[in-house]
Amino acid sequence: MNPAAAAPATEVPLPATGAWREGDPPGRRQWYRRTQPLELEAGGVLPGVRLAFETWGRLSPDRSNAVLVLHALTGDSHVAGAAGPGHPTAGWWEALVGPGRALDTDRWFVVAPNVLGGCQGSTGPASPGPGGKAWGSAFPRLTQRDQVRAEVGLADALGIERWALVIGGSMGGMRALEWAVGESRRVSALLLLACPAAASAEQIAWASAQLHAIRADPHWRGGDYHDAGPGRGPHTGLGIARRIAHVTYRSAGELQSRFGHEAQEGEHPWRGGRYRVESYLDHQAAKLVRRFDAASYVALVEAMNTHDIGRGRGGTRAALGRVRARTVVAGVDSDHLYPLVQQEELAAGIASADGVRVVRSPYGHDGFLLETEQVGGLVRELLAGAPDQPARRTGAEPA
Repeated sequence: MNPAAAAPATEVPLPATGAWREGDPPGRRQWYRRTQPLELEAGGVLPGVRLAFETWGRLSPDRSNAVLVLHALTGDSHVAGAAGPGHPTAGWWEALVGPGRALDTDRWFVVAPNVLGGCQGSTGPASPGPGGKAWGSAFPRLTQRDQVRAEVGLADALGIERWALVIGGSMGGMRALEWAVGESRRVSALLLLACPAAASAEQIAWASAQLHAIRADPHWRGGDYHDAGPGRGPHTGLGIARRIAHVTYRSAGELQSRFGHEAQEGEHPWRGGRYRVESYLDHQAAKLVRRFDAASYVALVEAMNTHDIGRGRGGTRAALGRVRARTVVAGVDSDHLYPLVQQEELAAGIASADGVRVVRSPYGHDGFLLETEQVGGLVRELLAGAPDQPARRTGAEPA
């Protein structure tokens, strides 16, 4: 039996989606609401937008101490904090945010939105559409630029004219780059981690396999499954997509050293059992289907495929020439999904970037999440040149 497709007999079957939905505990979330229609780059309109976000620290009186943190594909706004009601997992960058840490909340006001199209409180396929039912297959196609435009509205609502730092890795790095090119006057410093100037053919190919896995699930129902009963969502397809993706996130060396050719304890691969590495991938799939939405996964992967910083801007070199922020570009030495050559292209085109900083890690692409000491050093370096601001609450609230 597929571990991602069914829960143990003692547990309640999985709901059709792992998305946060109305009536669920809000946790630490706040919400920004845009009531004006958002016209989308690929055509179509979102009649209204809601972004879930979380904050840490206090906004200074002149609003100059704000830091924007942008999450990767299956991340969310919960950068730091415990798991609990409303938050199925603990903060994904816990070691970076808090008093005395690289993003010192005694000094900096840290803001992390759940991306537009996501499934943890922001407008996405699982959220109510104009008729009250989940958007499902009617959810329009998004690009990275649409997502950043929604985040610009959040910054405006918070009264933040200029970010002291914008930081993102992987998909979050794509959006951080869009901020620095499309909203250059609003970004003082920029940290780009393990991301490209444009999605490559290989990255789109890996994404295609994941999208086919989800759409081949008989419970996909063309994307209109959100009203299905427990156990009737496209869990198998989403789990397979996660398995494919996770192999690209980790390095061959790490998988070999951790799992080798060993069978899972108590199982024999020749007799229907699994190898240890298969059990590991099953575990990763089972975790994701409990906290994510398959249609959001599709929408976000398709948005990542559109990423091309030079589109409509005279090409990559011309677009990167617009960046005015003090910039650090970093890549992971063992990353085979977003290899260092892509970060080298970014660093060569951004005037303020001094080459590529290499994060040494055995973990592959996920090194940008796991090597928090090295990443924290880059954050401190960028923030060291920022003006020191007292951290006092101003009462600023989102619209």
